[in-house]
Amino acid sequence: MTHITPKQREEVPELEPMLQMVEASMGFLPTSMMTMAHWPELTQAFGGLGATVLHSGELDAGLKQMIAFAVSNAAGCRYCQAHTANSAEKNNVSAEKIKAVFEFEKNDLFSEQEKAALRVAVHAGMAPNAVEAEHMTELSRYFSEKQAIEVVAVISLFGFLNRWNDTMATTLESAPKSFAADQLASHGWVTGKHE
Repeated sequence: MTHITPKQREEVPELEPMLQMVEASMGFLPTSMMTMAHWPELTQAFGGLGATVLHSGELDAGLKQMIAFAVSNAAGCRYCQAHTANSAEKNNVSAEKIKAVFEFEKNDLFSEQEKAALRVAVHAGMAPNAVEAEHMTELSRYFSEKQAIEVVAVISLFGFLNRWNDTMATTLESAPKSFAADQLASHGWVTGKHE
């Protein structure tokens, strides 16, 4: 059970345009956003950052979600793992490939470019951060500097969300929870510690 009760949407009418966009994009309204809504200015700022990082730029949206899934897995955030795996599927990443993210280094489903991005994500999600110069050198072989910035921006966005949701004990919504239980259980995914 979450540590702070999420706001109800009618309590934050100033956020309604953003909430509608998020709900249209994700198919549901995230509990994390409604908890954040206790500070509407933070919600607005974070919503803008999230939209920029995930919905603009040059990288494929499916790759961005796989990066987010990999960093969330390394950080241990079950809430974000469920969200990002579900979002990857909505962005045309196959269920087989989503499951294979756990073993991307040895799996031929992933290109060398994808492996370079996922490698940085996994190492960035460790505490302490384990990204080495060679990881970034490998990333630069496959991505322009702007694209590398996008990779790190996705990782950083989910660094915030991983800490937020684990600290707040955010309750996972039914759609991503069901997806993760069906698709990720064979890889050790279980309902979050706060469910």
